[in-house]
Amino acid sequence: MLTKRIIPCLDVKKGHVVKGIKFQNHKIMGDPVELAIKYSDQNADELVFYDIYSSVEDSSVPSSWIENIAKNIDIPFCVAGGIKSISKASQILNIGADKISINTPALENPSLINELAKAHGSQCVVIGIDSFFNGSDYFVYARTGSEKSKYHTGKKTVDWLQEAQDRGAGEIVLNCMNQDGVREGYDIEQLEIMKNLCKVPLIASGGAGCKGDFKDVFLKCDVDGALAASVFHNNEIKIMDLKRDLICEKIPVRL
Repeated sequence: MLTKRIIPCLDVKKGHVVKGIKFQNHKIMGDPVELAIKYSDQNADELVFYDIYSSVEDSSVPSSWIENIAKNIDIPFCVAGGIKSISKASQILNIGADKISINTPALENPSLINELAKAHGSQCVVIGIDSFFNGSDYFVYARTGSEKSKYHTGKKTVDWLQEAQDRGAGEIVLNCMNQDGVREGYDIEQLEIMKNLCKVPLIASGGAGCKGDFKDVFLKCDVDGALAASVFHNNEIKIMDLKRDLICEKIPVRL
């Protein structure tokens, strides 16, 4: 049986880890390398770094902090932000990242998914989907790192999730925008729908506020991993304590 993954998410802006609410009003939480070491020591299963500044400013992820993280931790990590080409993806993977994640670049150039999967294998290619419920359906947004740049793509989440898989995505991170940073639990209803359509691992993102939220998303949605930020950054949940609680609920995790 595959174990469920606990994944701290680190939004990076100009060299600092930040956290906002519903993708806005970011506060500095710490240094990316120091936090990476902390979570590795706490037995996180992997880490995800989103360079939100690079995504918005049409620049590419700086390589310096990626190299430092690769030198200091021994768990897998994924990097996202402004990755728009095979060459940039190759550079990031070659200096130590295990996966790359693309979001807006895939929406604006869907064939990039095919090209990345062909060049590096689907196992390295993660597609981030920022999904918003407008009262009637789920839609995909792009450039969500800034309120000024954010826009509605017109794509339904179910359609984009299917297309991304068909093009070679090896994993999907579903960022439920309505829940992001509000700490009221994962979007169970949306995640159940998307899990039924997903043929590759699905990672839940947005809304974790307590240990019970992780239990609920694993038991009710059978997602492959749960991503969270503020509950870890603020030391409100210790990863090992969380994993012990999940084992008590017969949810398989790595200790």
